[in-house]
Amino acid sequence: MSTHVIDTRDAPASAASAGIRRRQQRWLADLDHPGQLLSNITPNCFASVMGTGIVATAAASLPVSIPGLRPFATLAWALAALWLTAVTAATAAHWVRHRDTARRHHQHAVMAHFYGAPPMALLTVGAGTLVLGKDVIGLSAALVVDWTLWTLGTVLGLASAVLVPFLQFTRHRDVTPESAFGGWLMPVVPPMVSATTGGMLIPYVAPGAGRELLLAACYAMFGLSLIASLIVITLIWNLLAVHKVGAAAMVPTLWIVLGPLGQSMTAANVLADAAPHAMAAPYADAFRAFALVYSLPVWGFAMLWAAVATAVTVGTARAGLPFSLTWWSFTFPVGTCVTAASGLALHTGLPAFRWAAAVLYTALVGAWLLVGIRTVLGVYRGTLLRPPAAA
Repeated sequence: MSTHVIDTRDAPASAASAGIRRRQQRWLADLDHPGQLLSNITPNCFASVMGTGIVATAAASLPVSIPGLRPFATLAWALAALWLTAVTAATAAHWVRHRDTARRHHQHAVMAHFYGAPPMALLTVGAGTLVLGKDVIGLSAALVVDWTLWTLGTVLGLASAVLVPFLQFTRHRDVTPESAFGGWLMPVVPPMVSATTGGMLIPYVAPGAGRELLLAACYAMFGLSLIASLIVITLIWNLLAVHKVGAAAMVPTLWIVLGPLGQSMTAANVLADAAPHAMAAPYADAFRAFALVYSLPVWGFAMLWAAVATAVTVGTARAGLPFSLTWWSFTFPVGTCVTAASGLALHTGLPAFRWAAAVLYTALVGAWLLVGIRTVLGVYRGTLLRPPAAA
């Protein structure tokens, strides 16, 4: 009687090779039908630009000295700028090839809110151009780019802050109390980003009425976004208290709550520094005092929410946390807390905020690398650029 021995040592390698061949076949099929590669380009794709851009701008504001940080930040800004160009081009092609699909995004009760991502992507890359890009392209060119992106981002951001809630109030029929999620903040946060990045432009405006108008507009957008965000955060708290966490895929969006909190503290500090350029005492001094009076209490609530979001995320991850573009919620909101801590470190002189900024930035870079790698793998495997049914 003979004995047959099956050698399984090469089985994992064979399985891996088979998987690669399947992915290559899918890509070859898509190349025969290139429209398929662009059939699932959604507004939340711009969240990856936001997450990459904040890595750059947060590094530029860090109140600690780290060797190689400036070149790393400049590289991150360049990557964000290139990625913004690529995603914008893909979105334009999506609208040309899949117009009916693209025109339905605003009708979707979840996806519509992510129309706040494109303006924030523009504003983040614009700010990075002024802070970091000037070392590469020169200050004059950086100002032209930043003013252009700030103007486009502000107009689109104000439009999202008006139109998306309007659609939610009048057109989205499938909205229920338990459907509230962190993404509801996306359309109302862009004006807060405009307030921050507009404050950075104030010193470059000619003295006079223009500066005063820009400062007033930035504070108006600060208030617009802040009050709307507080309303939505209250609804999200109610959702969690009454209906609990919900679907695992939506858990990362809980981190979006840190976005308006961190961005509002950042805006308050940036505008406080810009106020003396546009207004005399006592108003300039009042705005500087307001930055601390506002930011210190909000910092406490932001850290509370960060702790709760961490606990919920870890608990969900143990049971299974499926990857999707919502994972980019782990990046930009945390980045706004980095810039908030940097501003508080500057205005208070407390070492605790310098350490907080450094620790949060380390977490930001770690999250960015993780989500970035998963995104690249998702594109390569064909699970992100295909329609959900095909993926």
